[in-house]
Amino acid sequence: MTIAQKLRAAAAAAIVFLPLAMASGYAQAQTQSSAREQMVPRIEGFNVDEVRRLIPGTELNFEIFGTPGGWVTLHIEGAQRNLTLTETETGQYEGTYTINSRDKIAARSPVTANLRVGNQVETLVLNESLQIGVGYHGAKMAPGPQPKIDHFNVDPAADLKGGEDLYFSVFGTPGGQVDLAIQGVRGKVLMPEVKSGEYATTYTIRSRDRIVRSSPVIATMRLGERVTTATLGKALQDGNAPAPLNVTRICNNCGLVESVNPVQVKGEGGYLGAIGGGVVGAILGNQVGQGNGRTAAQIAGALGGAYAGRALEGKSRASSHYEVVVRLQNGSAQTVSFATEPGFKVGDKVKISDGVIARNP
Repeated sequence: MTIAQKLRAAAAAAIVFLPLAMASGYAQAQTQSSAREQMVPRIEGFNVDEVRRLIPGTELNFEIFGTPGGWVTLHIEGAQRNLTLTETETGQYEGTYTINSRDKIAARSPVTANLRVGNQVETLVLNESLQIGVGYHGAKMAPGPQPKIDHFNVDPAADLKGGEDLYFSVFGTPGGQVDLAIQGVRGKVLMPEVKSGEYATTYTIRSRDRIVRSSPVIATMRLGERVTTATLGKALQDGNAPAPLNVTRICNNCGLVESVNPVQVKGEGGYLGAIGGGVVGAILGNQVGQGNGRTAAQIAGALGGAYAGRALEGKSRASSHYEVVVRLQNGSAQTVSFATEPGFKVGDKVKISDGVIARNP
């Protein structure tokens, strides 16, 4: 087969392969798009920073945790516009609404969040008030029995660092809304009803959380305006988990003397030295030569005397001090000056407070 025949054969194969590859890529994109459209979004947390006054210029900060890669919008009853939240971290959406003079927002104005992923939308109404100390009251419903929490449990984590999971479950009256308040966690954690009367959620600890083994956790169940609460009677960390390793604390102002250096500071001569030296130089120059030579000698003597006089005055003003360099435990270095011999030697353990060095036994 000649080279030309080989090229024609390769071109023909490419013509056949290209549509197949395009079709395969299109099918794969369609499959991913279809899977995305079929994904059921989920809102796991919906919080607001309550404010003291709802007046023009006040900022309302909202935060939602849920399915990542979505589009979140909020509608505040009485607001002139909707708010779009930005996904600042995976599954974490944040946004700020600034109240203007045309808004009619009240402390208990309902706030509705829509989380859209593909063609699926999850909608949730905020169960907090917008103003501090007011409290939230949901829609009224017919009188009935108080909601009841029969059981409140957690599967303890081996560690309480960022990325670890805590699985919570609540059993009680069906048809309610349940949320958790965990000390050390900002905002509330929502617990969807997975079965009739069974509410559950997995909370993934975030790096900014300040959860400890004995952090109190309170579950709140709402049925309209009727509310009941229960406190978790169990530790959040597995008691059989190994104790955390001892961590050596760094003293940021403690360290070792790295060097003790005497420093000479050259003085600067002033006008008096220059003038005095110039006069002396001129007198001496006057005694050298005759006529123009004498004048030149006077000028040279004056200039040289001025320079010498300035140098002598500078020498008389020279000073010395000591600089102690301390290498701190955090790796940085700090230098402290002493007018006289400081009394420290290399290797001494010291501590610096407000620029003063003291021995650190």
